[in-house]
Amino acid sequence: MALARTDTSPLFGSGATSTLRLIVYLSACVALMVADHRGQYLAQLRQYLHLMIEPVYHAAALPADAARAVRKAVADRSALTEENQRLREALLLTQARLNRLDSVAEQNTRLKELLEVQHSVGMGVQLAKLVDIVLDPYRQRIMLDVGANQGVVLGQAVLDAYGVMGQISEVLPNTATAILITDPTHAIPVTVDRTGLRTVAYGSGSSDRLDIPNIPLSADIKPGDKLVTSGLGGRFPAGFPVAEITSVGTDSSGMFAAAVARPSAALERSGEVLLLRPLTDPVGPPALVDPGGPPAPPPEEATVTADAKVPPP
Repeated sequence: MALARTDTSPLFGSGATSTLRLIVYLSACVALMVADHRGQYLAQLRQYLHLMIEPVYHAAALPADAARAVRKAVADRSALTEENQRLREALLLTQARLNRLDSVAEQNTRLKELLEVQHSVGMGVQLAKLVDIVLDPYRQRIMLDVGANQGVVLGQAVLDAYGVMGQISEVLPNTATAILITDPTHAIPVTVDRTGLRTVAYGSGSSDRLDIPNIPLSADIKPGDKLVTSGLGGRFPAGFPVAEITSVGTDSSGMFAAAVARPSAALERSGEVLLLRPLTDPVGPPALVDPGGPPAPPPEEATVTADAKVPPP
């Protein structure tokens, strides 16, 4: 007979039956524990029960795991954003430093080349920096940071590490302006280094071109020939590179040959230049050379000797 819902009889009541039931239950428990300990008979059952209960654990922990994942994602995103910003700033700073180092290295290279030119020309030179440059087709000029107060004079030749750039055309107290060899109003006497042919190179208004017209048709000139200063006119000392012939043809009349040359100087890239100062020759005759031998007696002693009287015998 089933117990009613209001029946509150205990599982183990008083009496011999209840005591026997308790003993049976305890014996069964002990037997199960011994069997499980000795033979691991209930391990498979526990695994099945664990697999059945595991989804309940995950479902119960799902809200906490979701909240933790959201907090971690937000924190990671913020940290990654900050780290990305720091890395971007560090990259920009490093790039700026590298660019500065490259610029300094290039400047050192140019200065080294200028110093080598200074040691090789055998003339007095003065270093100057470009302040401004004008490469207009009708006006090719550069401005330098030295002037009359630094000893600059009109007509001084200006060159870089590769060749002649121009000459000083205007001098102010602390600045000077130089006309480039490519200016349309400029001409420079040159010599073909290979053959010795003398001619004149004219500015074309373009920083990468010089025109050499009125060349005799029989002249030996060809692309690749080097043009150097001839020294005629007294403005440019002889022997400095000026340009290289790039093409040779005939003029419109057909009576003369005409050539085009590329300037040797880096007119668009040079930042430092040299101003030539010819070494002045000594003024007056050379000093007398001592012929050697015993020194002459002093004038006073010679006079006394000449005026002395010989005593009578």
